[in-house]
Amino acid sequence: MSTLPIRTYGDPVLNEVTTEIDNIDARVVQLAEAMIETMYEAPGVGLAANQIGVQKRLFVYDKGDGPVVVVNPSILESDGEWTYLEGCLSVPDLSWEITRPNAVHLVGYDLNGNEIDVETDEYEGRIFQHEMDHLNGVLLIERLDEDQRKEAKMILRARNLALSNNDPDGLNLLFEN
Repeated sequence: MSTLPIRTYGDPVLNEVTTEIDNIDARVVQLAEAMIETMYEAPGVGLAANQIGVQKRLFVYDKGDGPVVVVNPSILESDGEWTYLEGCLSVPDLSWEITRPNAVHLVGYDLNGNEIDVETDEYEGRIFQHEMDHLNGVLLIERLDEDQRKEAKMILRARNLALSNNDPDGLNLLFEN
């Protein structure tokens, strides 16, 4: 199996709401396996299907206990508040302190069609919320305050322009008057 390209900021697929998976078949299993490999190679702790251009409700994650696949996830409840430094594979090399609910109750299905029902908090809960945002067409920068969002977009636009001008580090653009 090989890794898949991860879609990054500016790709419209990241702003679209994904659709449910009707049948967990061999193609879904193969997709999940490729996503896990891509997540590890990136490296990251979670990856939603639309981050690799597949508009289906599926994400993979590994909080340190081995990979987990969640099909058709939903967050039923959330509670509390927790601020934590958060990054995103679709917004590479940038991170921000993001406040989200601390505790969440997530349901979904595994690759065998068995129900997943998890109540968790802090790190795992944050992973669930981050990946659910992706599946709902919400990118991390939309969680920033207005000033942070403007700065992030400026950096990301400069990066994209630098790449199109064959200046991968963006140094020429960032240091021009």
